[in-house]
Amino acid sequence: MNNNFRMVAKTLFGFEELLAKELRNLGAGNVKEGVRSVSFEGDTGFMYKANLCLRTAIKIIKPIHSFSVRNENELYRKVYQMDWSEFLSADATFAIDTTLFSDVFTHSLYVSQKIKDAIVDKFRDTDGHRPNVDVKFPDMRINVHIHKEHCNISLDSSGRSLHHRGYRTATNIAPINEVLASGLLLMSGWDGQSDFLDPMCGSGTFLTEAAMIACNIPANINRKEFAFEKWHDFDQELFEKIIDSSLNKTREFHHKIVGYDKAPSAVRKSIDNIANANLSEYITVERKSFFDSTKFTENHLHMVFNPPYGERLNLDMEEFYSSIGNTLKQEYPGTDAWLITSNLEALKFVGLRPSRKIKVFNSHLESRLVKYVMYEGSKKAKYQNKDNA
Repeated sequence: MNNNFRMVAKTLFGFEELLAKELRNLGAGNVKEGVRSVSFEGDTGFMYKANLCLRTAIKIIKPIHSFSVRNENELYRKVYQMDWSEFLSADATFAIDTTLFSDVFTHSLYVSQKIKDAIVDKFRDTDGHRPNVDVKFPDMRINVHIHKEHCNISLDSSGRSLHHRGYRTATNIAPINEVLASGLLLMSGWDGQSDFLDPMCGSGTFLTEAAMIACNIPANINRKEFAFEKWHDFDQELFEKIIDSSLNKTREFHHKIVGYDKAPSAVRKSIDNIANANLSEYITVERKSFFDSTKFTENHLHMVFNPPYGERLNLDMEEFYSSIGNTLKQEYPGTDAWLITSNLEALKFVGLRPSRKIKVFNSHLESRLVKYVMYEGSKKAKYQNKDNA
């Protein structure tokens, strides 16, 4: 018997293709890319697995009803007509998150209130008492999306955004989102088959995500709770099987992952967060300025980092980004160096020609993920040697 149902995984701008690939690799059916989202099909166990394992998803929602709606009274009536007892009990708590793209409905809090009234009134009429709203720790989080005159109602199976991995207890100024970090690593082609360096590691997010990718550790294995664990049909035994099965697919890592930061506080935070993720054996963090460093390995090196943008730190951007270029050129032959920045003007001062430039967003900031290929010897000599071979 096929127990599959449709789900939607939400993601960041530009990560749709990465997420679709992740879903197919996990075994999802009927995968279709949208805008900041990917729809797919799977059963309850796959919903658990998607929350546990996906690196580039922010939320996994389960659509339960859709309808056209032209005004607030029609919205109330159609929500009231739904069989909410299938998902909620009168003793449970719930919360509503509403997103609107409509000329008719323009105030998300008001729409949430109207939907809350419909659900509460339905229970009061059928059960004699009603569930309560709890915006912080609800038993059920309901996701409402209205686009023009079309309303989708879904159950949020994740709860807090999936970038809350559970390992990061200490952060630096402007820490990078874990989902963003993981997606950038995957975009860069990181697969755990070489040495890795983050030369400006901050609180260690790139390092931790890089190690989890290298070892094929489920992205959210350290997370304390998913919303679906409060659902009345939650299957604890099935969830534990999914966890065990996912952990059985981890692999050993035979290279080095290294992080530098010149700030002692950042080094301490990195070490603490890495320990929280149980990855200390794979990652080394040192107090060091990238500009005083040299390549630590004779092998190929994969580098990904998030230099300061000048948003919150007072830096001479021209001098800083020029130093990045000089250090890469002089000290890091045989390196693929990727960096993300929203300071598009400062990129000009690196003084190197990027081989790739990808538009991404870091929170609200339009940014670029840029790749610099640092050849062994000069690029010209590399091609001359090829011609003479």
